[in-house]
Amino acid sequence: MPTFGAAAVVISAGKVLLIKRRDCEAWALPGGNVESGETVAETAIREVNEETGIEIELTRLVGIYASPRWLSGGNHSVVFAARPLSHGMTPQPEEVIESGYFFAAQLPEPFVWWHRRWIGDSLDRICGTVCLQDRIWPWEADVNQSDLRRIFMESGMSPQEFFQKYLTRTGAERERILVEPGSGETMG
Repeated sequence: MPTFGAAAVVISAGKVLLIKRRDCEAWALPGGNVESGETVAETAIREVNEETGIEIELTRLVGIYASPRWLSGGNHSVVFAARPLSHGMTPQPEEVIESGYFFAAQLPEPFVWWHRRWIGDSLDRICGTVCLQDRIWPWEADVNQSDLRRIFMESGMSPQEFFQKYLTRTGAERERILVEPGSGETMG
């Protein structure tokens, strides 16, 4: 079954808000899966607040980023641009090791590679794109997040080692614009 998530590219003074995720010890944009009864916009606002303590205002829809071969059934993320309404950060310790603002040209490593496109599109003021980000799921299609936790626990690796071995870009992934920003034209 596909999962649907939302993320926000929060920009302040030319820098982007990032979190270092506890589950994989990698830097990423704040975001997460849509909960029952929630809109994708509400998800983006809630996730930023939960993960960083910052209140935000969404300023525009950047795009929808589809990864149909990711996890068991695919993942589709709706990405918004946003501005902070508050500034005191209090990272959620269960999910976030630390948070901070970074220039896009100096993103910390390790970094969730597919978020680079989201940040670039946001900073380029893209609005309404649909992009295929064909991330390669390195396990059988029926391996879900619960299975992944078990595989990780059995691996004996640190979260960062596991992330770098299995979830970084392999070179086989591809990105393709399916709908040009603002045009509504399907690309062949």
